[in-house]
Amino acid sequence: MKTISPQDLNNLQLQTLLQTAIAPRPIALASTIDKEGNINLSPFSFFNLFSSNPPVVIFSPARRVRDNTTKHTLENVLEIPEVVIGIVNYKIVQQISLASTEYSKAENEFIKSGLTMKDADLVQPKLIDECPVNLECKVLEVKPLGTEGGAGNLVICEIIKIHVQEEYLNEEGNLDQIKLDLVARLGGNWYSRNNAENLFEVPKPLVTKGIGFDLLPDEIKLSTIFTGNDLGMLANTEELPTGQFSSGEAQHLEAQKLLHQNQITEAWKILLK
Repeated sequence: MKTISPQDLNNLQLQTLLQTAIAPRPIALASTIDKEGNINLSPFSFFNLFSSNPPVVIFSPARRVRDNTTKHTLENVLEIPEVVIGIVNYKIVQQISLASTEYSKAENEFIKSGLTMKDADLVQPKLIDECPVNLECKVLEVKPLGTEGGAGNLVICEIIKIHVQEEYLNEEGNLDQIKLDLVARLGGNWYSRNNAENLFEVPKPLVTKGIGFDLLPDEIKLSTIFTGNDLGMLANTEELPTGQFSSGEAQHLEAQKLLHQNQITEAWKILLK
């Protein structure tokens, strides 16, 4: 295993390594405004949800690595502590990339990127009409993490109103993960897309308590066929089936196919043959 000390890398090398390793990251399309009324729109992938009660999200406009300057978004929320955060999906990803261009403070990225401004209900910054979800937020705190290039500035935001485009709802009235078709940032120029082709479900072990790896029979635990994911699914069963377990590769391969179809009970039956 290669071991790296952050101090041994320059700022750009460290940023590239971390942004590639810590991914995918959701994208906040931040709409802000300054005291003179200049509107700004910029995407940030240092972003996530940190609390649901109260509803709090945090994004971080980092100081530029190349010259240690700050971004208009940061300057704006320090003047007007409000922000609208738009959630980004595949339909608008190229426009979002365009909005990240470093235009002058007087230029409006809504106009440059072809996105539509819409008045918010409770805050001064504009909603992004094309985003599937818009979050109106008041800024609770801006916490600088350093003074050198690459240092983040945590913009801690409380969500005070949520706008959802109805086309992304399912029959029950909830947001549909597949319909959303969200995108996320990776390292360099890379993005990922969360559509029906690559989404998968993993049942949460909250209702039942899985037996764990340590209680799996050796015939299964030491298999050359099963992966860590396969064993994790088998170890998440509430009770180990009784009987003689097979160590045969053919049966393990057959059980593995069933596991990949989320048919865990049927996989256990194969292993007991």
